[in-house]
Amino acid sequence: FVGIFWFLSRGGVDVYFPDDVKTRFTDVWGQDNVLAKIKENMVFLEDPESIEERGGYVPGGVLLWGPPGTGKTLIAEAVAGETGRPFVFVDPGAFINMFMGVGILKVKSLFRKLRKLAVRYGGVIVFFDEADSLGSRGATAQQGPWGGYMSAGAWDHSPACNGLGYLSHDTASMLLQADLRAAQERRGPQRDHVIMGGGMGGGGMGTLQALLTELSGLKKPRGFVNRVVRRVLGMRPKPPPKYRILVMMATNMPQALDEALLRPGRIDRIYKVGYPSKAGRIRTYDGYLDKVSHSLSEQEVDKLATITPYATGATIKDLVNEALINAIRDGRESITWRDVVKAKQLKDLGPPEDVEYIERERHAVAVHEACHAVIAHQARRHLTIDIATIEKGGTYLGMVASIPPEDQFTRWRSEYEADIMVSLASLAGERLFFDGDNSSGVSGDLESATKIATLMEGYWGMGSTVASHGVTHEVGIGGGGRPGKGEGKKDQDLLDTGLGE
Repeated sequence: FVGIFWFLSRGGVDVYFPDDVKTRFTDVWGQDNVLAKIKENMVFLEDPESIEERGGYVPGGVLLWGPPGTGKTLIAEAVAGETGRPFVFVDPGAFINMFMGVGILKVKSLFRKLRKLAVRYGGVIVFFDEADSLGSRGATAQQGPWGGYMSAGAWDHSPACNGLGYLSHDTASMLLQADLRAAQERRGPQRDHVIMGGGMGGGGMGTLQALLTELSGLKKPRGFVNRVVRRVLGMRPKPPPKYRILVMMATNMPQALDEALLRPGRIDRIYKVGYPSKAGRIRTYDGYLDKVSHSLSEQEVDKLATITPYATGATIKDLVNEALINAIRDGRESITWRDVVKAKQLKDLGPPEDVEYIERERHAVAVHEACHAVIAHQARRHLTIDIATIEKGGTYLGMVASIPPEDQFTRWRSEYEADIMVSLASLAGERLFFDGDNSSGVSGDLESATKIATLMEGYWGMGSTVASHGVTHEVGIGGGGRPGKGEGKKDQDLLDTGLGE
């Protein structure tokens, strides 16, 4: 059994020595504000005396969080390449094992290795990718934050109007989150059962507690002779050296991490690696376009950055690669603007289906999408239409999509009202053009309009009341009731005992 557990405790950890990592800060585009802070941590790692001599301590932990594809792992690799220190990459599934206790052994083995490398090279960087797989006491990593169950909600109508593409990105994201929260409430008991069972063999509390202990306990005496023999001889153990270990973690689910993991002294600094600004997107496009042959002008690159407002480094790289494939398919070696637009449409909408509408249906779809487009053009001042088509795709019959011409970070009542008007335009238009008749394709539009109006009235103070329905629903006043009430005695018992919270 000792041999089996030793074998199982190996793996999941890759060590890259200084010459192995070629990534530098110049390879990271569009995240200059985060890089500036990361460089400060590097200064402390290379010259810790500059802060310790003044009575401070060296920050030992950094959490990078943000949407997928924004460059969190790339930043960690660049830190390793710039410092010239060993870089230890911990696989996301390294601590998820079949047997209890193996994860604890892996944590202990990992930090023994880190201490040895820190002493030998004067410092070491360890990177935990997808840190939510180890940072939650509820072991949510194996099932996801909703217990492995997800509901498409507003995206569940197939074929739908256009997957809510005509809404702004923020509104569509908000509606998806609302659907997921509703699915979580509906499947609460299943979720708890899955998570409680998943904790038996996954990361679990033991692994997390071992990690927390190691992050705080790097001051133990080193070596068997130092710790045991010297004590037996009545001698005081020699104090350990100061281990220069920079712990970096990355996740797109920071809410799943345990608070004890994020406290100062373990993870001292938390940085959001968000969507690049327009200037960052231009820099990223320039970087990837410089690697290929293209004929795009500066104005076209600027326009491309404008029409891809939420593009990440990964999506930009993929878009340029898809444009190159289009050029090669046409027998050319240089990317043109047409290749880029075609690649963007493919990534946004997917490949079109080779089908033909009957005449009445073609007319109905055109009226439906035209009404969205007309009202979007007339009512919206914060968005411009990017795509308008009735070409059928895999999950939609037509598409009207809008984008913000400039980066914006707040939303206003008038903007949500415009979203509602654009949503309802399809129903109004169909009834107008077809003598009071309308298709079932407006169902998703009505759902999105109703949800936006409800949130405006009950949560955002944009209606006739300033009370928050979320609070009244939670405390059970004003007709809100307790969450889960009326769904059966079993569910209520779970809520009362705290298992269904």
